[in-house]
Amino acid sequence: MAKLVIVESPTKARTLGNFLGKEYELAASFGHIRDLPKSNLGIDIENNFTPQYIIPTKSRKTVNSLKKLVSGSSETILATDEDREGEAIAYHLKEILGLKNYQRIVFHEITERAVKEALKNPRQLYESVVDAQTARRVLDRIVGYKLSPLLWKKVARGLSAGRVQSAAVRLIVEREREIEKFKAEEYWSVIASLKTKNEKGKAQNNNGKTENEFEAGLIKKDDKIIPKLGIKTQKEAEEIVNDLKGAVFEVKTIEKKSVKRNPLPPFTTSTLQQTAGQKLGISSQKTMSLAQNLYERGLITYHRTDSLNLSSESVFAAKEYIIENLGERYWPGFPRKYKTKSKGAQEAHEAIRPSNPQNNHKKINLERPQARLYGLIWSRFMASQMSEAVFDSTDVKIKAETLRGQNPDSQYLLQAKGQTLKFDGFLKIYPLQFGENEIPEMEEKETLDLIKLTPSQHFTQPPSRYNEPSLIKTLELNGIGRPSTYAPIISTIQKRNYVFKNEQKRFQPSEIGTVVNDLLVKHFPEIVDIKFTAKMEADLDGVAEGKEKWQKVVGDFYYPFAETLSKKEKELSKQEIAEEKTDKICPTCGAEMIIKLGRFGKFYACTNFPKCRYTESLKDNKLGIPCPKCGQGEITEKRTKRGKIFYGCDKFPKCDFALWDKPTGEKCEKCGALMVITKRRQTKCSNKECEKNVKKVEK
Repeated sequence: MAKLVIVESPTKARTLGNFLGKEYELAASFGHIRDLPKSNLGIDIENNFTPQYIIPTKSRKTVNSLKKLVSGSSETILATDEDREGEAIAYHLKEILGLKNYQRIVFHEITERAVKEALKNPRQLYESVVDAQTARRVLDRIVGYKLSPLLWKKVARGLSAGRVQSAAVRLIVEREREIEKFKAEEYWSVIASLKTKNEKGKAQNNNGKTENEFEAGLIKKDDKIIPKLGIKTQKEAEEIVNDLKGAVFEVKTIEKKSVKRNPLPPFTTSTLQQTAGQKLGISSQKTMSLAQNLYERGLITYHRTDSLNLSSESVFAAKEYIIENLGERYWPGFPRKYKTKSKGAQEAHEAIRPSNPQNNHKKINLERPQARLYGLIWSRFMASQMSEAVFDSTDVKIKAETLRGQNPDSQYLLQAKGQTLKFDGFLKIYPLQFGENEIPEMEEKETLDLIKLTPSQHFTQPPSRYNEPSLIKTLELNGIGRPSTYAPIISTIQKRNYVFKNEQKRFQPSEIGTVVNDLLVKHFPEIVDIKFTAKMEADLDGVAEGKEKWQKVVGDFYYPFAETLSKKEKELSKQEIAEEKTDKICPTCGAEMIIKLGRFGKFYACTNFPKCRYTESLKDNKLGIPCPKCGQGEITEKRTKRGKIFYGCDKFPKCDFALWDKPTGEKCEKCGALMVITKRRQTKCSNKECEKNVKKVEK
């Protein structure tokens, strides 16, 4: 009889089947085989928060199949992932399949060596790790199923609240308010274009300047440092320029040094998602999906990790590749080790790296999306074991004295910095952006010729809105969530329409997201408190380590929460939160109209609801463009159930005219259809048969 090995997915099963012999039979559980019911809370609060698990309909066929395989096998081996989710899946398999004698194995990479080593060293299930996953599931279910009905009653139908997601929405709302409150301050800089007396190099470089020309910025006046906002007005800048026009420019000091730049560490889940977003332009959810595929095919190590450890075998393989393909200079002479800075680093034992470092992305036949991500992981890992990049850096200080009569009137100090790449090191494999600026040769006390002075106006900038990489970084820095939760958090808050991505792919809170956040901040502060959420993660880590009982962690949260919830259900009024009175009259029945807040924003509604169901979009959403289909309505900005923006007739459902791209109001010269602006900043005809009528939008 064969030994049965159960994993989560068919892809992982196929990869294991490639090197495990006929004595093993592979089967997939297709993820969790039991879960909490969707129709009710599914937690026995009175019985110490006992979860009431069921086998979902979609898993019943899988369970029956696995039971038959177990009965016909000599031994059952649970080989699910090594994190909390994987441990919980293995535990539920043990319970549902009635396994008395079983083996639990874990491996960080799906390679023949790692899997066979794991088979030699089986272990029992870690119940404390399962308890940590149970506690997270119970806490999230309590918040979702207890708080969401309150939002339905007091704000709008269809709303829901999540424990960790609410903290993420708060970050986005607070950043938006920082931007709204921000007041730009004006400041000026003064740049001097200078040239050396050296006439040797008059050939022009790529910037159109001769080789003895360079620029220097003003940094001091009369030994006082000029800060960023030091020159506040054009008048001050012009006074300095007038002073410097008659100045003598002399080289005061020249500092030359070699600057080394160390390689970045290999990827963790967080940094992989951030870098894939920045370099490849893909979402965190897509990144994790591609990484899951690469892991299950045995190409990379486990992709849910916050550890920076590397196995000695992988480091040695990297050394061999670097020396053989790039040369001795690119090997630093020692294996590089990295230490994680993540709060509460846990779960996995290695950073994300290629399973076989000798296989670069050109050697493996992959589809383009997988190839791009694999190439990023491979190059980051390989670069982490390479020599530093070396730059030649030059720092020149230039004094400028203005003379009026016999005595110095003012003295200024300017600075010019230059940097050139001397040795590329790890940049050969993992390129990073850096500026090269060559400064001509000069000597101390050498006088320089002034070509021109340029005063420039600037304004301070507000803080940037979060994009996916910066939001993930902030969540990680604050200890909110764990490697496996970043992508679901970002996906969930968008699906709920609490936040959306603008044209720059940066997060902005929706009206409903802001209202829900403000309600939670005011009445349920612990739900959205950043420190409280981080402490809860630390408590869950304590459960996983066997230091805390999961029921106590849940109870400490639940009882104060339930008391507040009961109190707020009586206190809160829907009219105060989500309704505004207006002078508008319903055109259908003559009753008063109010502004209501729905899941997708504000709208006019009749107070005679449900007898009269008349609604109307707010003028703010209307574009002032007549509907080309019915001629009676007006084009309005709308959102789908998933929060995606589209443009449709405000007479819907009587008129179903809709466009994904924003109409300009102009009509096509060829066919008369509306012209629209695409995401690529082009105007084109909305008529698909007339798509060639395209032109770029002028900035």
